[in-house]
Amino acid sequence: MRVLFLTHNYPRTVGDASGSFILRLAQALRGEDVEVRVIAPASSGVPDHETVDGVVVDRFRYAPRKYETLAYGGNMATQVRDSWSARVRLLGFIGSEFRSAVRARREFDPHVVHAHWWFPSGLVGAWTARIANRPLVTTLHGTDVRLARTVAFSRPGFRHVVRNSAAVTAVSRFLADETRDLVSGSAPTVAPMPVATSLFSPGGHREPKRLLFVGRLNAQKGIETLLRALAQTRSDASLDVIGDGADETRLRELAGELGIASRVRWIGSMPQQQLTAHYRSAAAVVVPSINEGLGLVAVEAQLCETPVIAFDSGGLSDVVQNDRTGVLVKETSAGALAAAIDSLLARPDRGATLGAAGRLYAIATFSTDAVARRYADLYRTVARAT
Repeated sequence: MRVLFLTHNYPRTVGDASGSFILRLAQALRGEDVEVRVIAPASSGVPDHETVDGVVVDRFRYAPRKYETLAYGGNMATQVRDSWSARVRLLGFIGSEFRSAVRARREFDPHVVHAHWWFPSGLVGAWTARIANRPLVTTLHGTDVRLARTVAFSRPGFRHVVRNSAAVTAVSRFLADETRDLVSGSAPTVAPMPVATSLFSPGGHREPKRLLFVGRLNAQKGIETLLRALAQTRSDASLDVIGDGADETRLRELAGELGIASRVRWIGSMPQQQLTAHYRSAAAVVVPSINEGLGLVAVEAQLCETPVIAFDSGGLSDVVQNDRTGVLVKETSAGALAAAIDSLLARPDRGATLGAAGRLYAIATFSTDAVARRYADLYRTVARAT
């Protein structure tokens, strides 16, 4: 079976975290006799056509090179909202992705088109699948559902993609519920993306009072709340921050204002291969996101047997089972988060039992083999029904 992936986010180099779960899915599907070809946006210094870890990737150009900034930064929606030039580039993006998809359809002749995120790839996928008379599978990852929920004029497009998909999957129950609320009669299947279970594993020595945050430095990821929580903790815990983003300067200033600058280490972004050591040495990983689509950072931490503290929000409740595989904080406030941090660090085993249970759950739920089998079965089902 052949499946054409459409995505605006995909690894550009070995170890690149951008859309790495899509590459893992494509690789794992080979074990299910499914061949994948990927259509993704171009990026500076990356070939327009290449084979990455056995998966063929076609990258489309959509603007002069220095203006190709919509993808890979995690801020496409913000750029389009704030800039007319970005809106023009978005039109070029959609048009170029569609042309590339049509070309790949002729050369590759897929049995199924699989769009990751309804916007923009789901729109392109709906047009491509209709022309090719092939079924469309659309996977919702989180930011795209948030767009449909918060931007009213995007909802007709969202409904169009959902209703023209032979199957819709969501990476968490939260996203599936959100989709049912937005599109009456829809029935998305909960099917998460795979996590690198071979890369993330336990080992090493934990620093008993060092916390870890991994993610974009923006409001949705909740790093500001975590800084305020750190300032309220009774312990003298420290925090490593891995990631970058537009809010970094303001957040560093906030840490100074809160009197915790000496307790926060700003590490910056890094390849996934280097994250394992940080997960292993942390006393706990804190995920203070609100309405997170799933929370892959929490899964990666669990695979390293690192206790996870997270808000009981969005898809994180699919990953963390309170007091069984981690700690879920009901109240989304700095004070409640600080109390949860103090409570975990005060446990006799500092959450080691939670970490061990979390690893077992993560392997059973997010392993590449289990996820690939689920999607391969879905592809064959929709292909037979066409």
